[in-house]
Amino acid sequence: MQAGLAVLALADARFPGGGHAHSGGVEEAASRGLITDTAGLQEFLRGRLHTAGAVQAVFAAAAAHTAAHDGNRAHWTSLDVELDARTPSPAQREASRAQGRGTVRAGRAAWPSPALDALVTTCPRPHHPIVLGVLAAAAGACPRDAALAAGYLAISGPSSAGVRLLGLDPMAVNAAVAGLGDELDDIADDAAGSAGTDPTDLPDLGTPALDLFAEEHDRHHRERVRLFAS
Repeated sequence: MQAGLAVLALADARFPGGGHAHSGGVEEAASRGLITDTAGLQEFLRGRLHTAGAVQAVFAAAAAHTAAHDGNRAHWTSLDVELDARTPSPAQREASRAQGRGTVRAGRAAWPSPALDALVTTCPRPHHPIVLGVLAAAAGACPRDAALAAGYLAISGPSSAGVRLLGLDPMAVNAAVAGLGDELDDIADDAAGSAGTDPTDLPDLGTPALDLFAEEHDRHHRERVRLFAS
């Protein structure tokens, strides 16, 4: 029961980790007229889930596995470096580390653990999916649960951003997210299956469009006011 509550809380939009400040590329895509309705948003979310979301799920599951098996300093460093290598956009790396830092602060109060301390000692500004996996493990959740939460967060925040930016029907958008449920389950299964893999061999699913959107959003954000940080 405790693990279930932790997974739900970590995937909750109200969790005070700072995820509400990021659109996951939706703001840049919407500003270019690439997303105009709920159907377009769902396709954007599907693409995001199968690329960036899948990578986040893989590293959340790997971090949960590492935390449950008393991973050493070298392993935490390797996870951090490998996720960096799979995130070519500096703006996306910064967004991930900013959310990771916020999640450490909030998560440490709820689920303190030696694994979280070891991670932060090794990587003072860890990536968000790695922190998520460690917190899930500290609460007793399995790698698949951590992957499920990470994959869901990859689409839930951007879906809310779509509602705010485009004035879409929130019920229709919620249904669009629910329509991705089977695909999310498959991604969580695959991520759990690779959780014990050497970090250098973890899957790498590139997202050039999202990388470009993130860089353009960062540039525009510096020039004029944007609703979201990324």
